[in-house]
Order: sequence, then structure tokens, then C-alpha cells
Amino acid sequence: MKLKTLEMTFRSTKEFKENILCTRGFFATKFNEYVQLHNHTADKLVYSYPTIQYKVVRNRPLILGVNEGIDVLKEIFDEFDTVKLGDTEYEIIQRSMTIKKQEFGLSDKNHFYEFLTPWLPFNKENYEKFVNLKTMEEQKDMLRRILTGNLLSMSKDLGYTVPDKIICDIDVQVTKSEYKKVDFISFYGGFMVNFSIPDYMGIGKSPAMGMGTVKKIRVYRND
Repeated sequence: MKLKTLEMTFRSTKEFKENILCTRGFFATKFNEYVQLHNHTADKLVYSYPTIQYKVVRNRPLILGVNEGIDVLKEIFDEFDTVKLGDTEYEIIQRSMTIKKQEFGLSDKNHFYEFLTPWLPFNKENYEKFVNLKTMEEQKDMLRRILTGNLLSMSKDLGYTVPDKIICDIDVQVTKSEYKKVDFISFYGGFMVNFSIPDYMGIGKSPAMGMGTVKKIRVYRND
């Protein structure tokens, strides 16, 4: 299916120093009436694939909108002249908005992606299973299953039914990431899959906070 996305970027008179949590906090507070900006309703977290995601790409903030998130970003696009992150206020001197229609879903080609930001595949339960596996191949197989599950879950939330088997392979290295001052096991690297994913979409845990952001690096036909 075709998936519509919007990429919003902005530039200040000085380099942004704060982390992505501060960026999300600014927009969620300033435009609190839009649930998509913070994923909370009546103090409850909305458990679905986030339609607005906050990223940092090439040291510049990028906010990605998907589906109804696009309309929200259009509404707020020209409604802020400064961005306050922590104790620092940034004057916005340039902004851009790029709307794309891209393929999303099962493909007859193999697509190769890199993680631009760390992939967080684990909750507490599957992390304990992972560390107790005896071989690297068993661990790799588990990561393949989790990646497939990430794509199936994302597809369901975006209204897409996967018609056949997802086939993937991964090449990742373990690292550590911090989220809300807690360290998590995460992975850098990339993967191959017979599935089209628009650039800058996030997979795994915390895609709204920029985790698991992917970018396509090449495509091979399945022969």
C-alpha cells in the first residue's frame, strides 16, 4: 500500500544541543490539544504505533508525521517562532515540510535498511530469554522473530494486513541506550527484509522518541 508521510525540519541561529526528549516536551506542552504529539489521553498512554515521531538526523531535528499525524504537523507548522529546550531558547530561522507517498508492506524485492538510531527490541520478559540463550545463532534467530513481530504490529496499527510471510535477516551490534535515565540494551547495524518501510519511520520500542529509525540503503530483486 502507499503510505503518506510528512517530514518537518527546522533550523535555528545556533546548533541544537538538547536531546530529543526535550524536543518532544516542547511541542507536547505548547500544543497539548493534539494527542498525536504526546500520545496521552486523560493521563493514560496511547498504546498504538505513533503517528508523530521525533528524530535527530544529521544533527538537525526532524519530526515525522504519518496518517493523521500529517494533519497535526500542518496545523502547527507556522505556529512557533522559537523552540525552548531546557533552559535554552532557539530562534527558528528556517523550516521545511516535505510530503511523500511511499510504498509500505510486503514486497517482491529484498530491501536493505540501516538503523540511524538504536533499535530497542526488548521488554523485560524477552530480554531475560535472550540473555539465557546458549549460542549467537539462537540469539540472532530471536532477533529476527522480534523484528518480524515489530513489522506485523506496525502494519496492524497502520491498517495494513500482511498477505504472506515476512522473511528477514539482521546484522547488528549490541550497544547501550539511555531512555528516561534508564540504560537499555539496544542494537546498531542493519537488516534485510522483503518489506518496504518509508525512510525515517521507527520500529521496535519508543519510535515516538526516535528509537529504531530506519533508512533504506539498497534494494535487490528476489530471483
